[in-house]
Amino acid sequence: MRHLLNPLDFSVEETNALLELAIDIENNRGKYSKICEGKKLATLFYEPSTRTRLSFEAAMLNLGGSVLGFHSADSSSAAKGESVADTIRVISSYADIAAMRHPKEGAPLVASKFSSIPVINAGDGGHQHPTQTLTDLLTIKRMKGSISDLTVGLCGDLKFGRTVHSLINALIRYPNIKFVLISPEELKVPDYIRDDVLKANNIEFSEVTSLDEAMPELDILYMTRVQKERFFNEEDYIRLKDTYILDKQKLKHAKKDMYILHPLPRVNEISVEVDNDPRAAYFKQAEFGVYVRMALILTLLEVK
Repeated sequence: MRHLLNPLDFSVEETNALLELAIDIENNRGKYSKICEGKKLATLFYEPSTRTRLSFEAAMLNLGGSVLGFHSADSSSAAKGESVADTIRVISSYADIAAMRHPKEGAPLVASKFSSIPVINAGDGGHQHPTQTLTDLLTIKRMKGSISDLTVGLCGDLKFGRTVHSLINALIRYPNIKFVLISPEELKVPDYIRDDVLKANNIEFSEVTSLDEAMPELDILYMTRVQKERFFNEEDYIRLKDTYILDKQKLKHAKKDMYILHPLPRVNEISVEVDNDPRAAYFKQAEFGVYVRMALILTLLEVK
């Protein structure tokens, strides 16, 4: 039995096989519509989520399975003080696979140690978000044709953004990936990403504060929101939240075949006027998330 707690739990070969399965699902939905009949997915969401929870539920329903679960800690026995370990022990007798989102880093890892069913980390604090990473990789593969020889710009909150940390860890395993890290000083990538991941693996990267200056060289622009829920001080949040806003004017400097990704939800960091630009891939990205999660459920359940 396997779990997915970290984007690196799958080798590059396994990741590529999962992405190919997701593409096959996209192109042949009918073929997979009853493949998980009789199987149940438990969604254990200790903090709010729209896209991630609903895409997991849509994925299992699309496969012919069913879904049960809760969408906040207040609506679970966690409100009464039940531990993650006890919750997953009980849920293991109700479902065949579980997706867990939790505000505490490492909670899905704890769950996996006590679970008798596969556990998928659907986001733990500011730590990891592996299914978003798989979604990002599929989007890059679908839009650019391959995951190699790319200059990837990561813009916004690079300090607290778990999607950014996970994506960097995943992309460094592919050939000729260069990063441009675009953020204010206060939201630069943490030292462990810079030193233990990028520098340690001899990955080419630069850190800049200007999106305009970085734009012409980018093949992928990954925008992120400044996350209010990760700040201890509201004054800092208000000061930094509008640092980068992508609009049509900024896109004039971008390549014609550059694509814009965003893990969503956006607040105002991408102007709505960009939505109709053919380079805007973030709504397609959300759609790809369903196919990736379908492929992941099949892989972890070993359903052929």
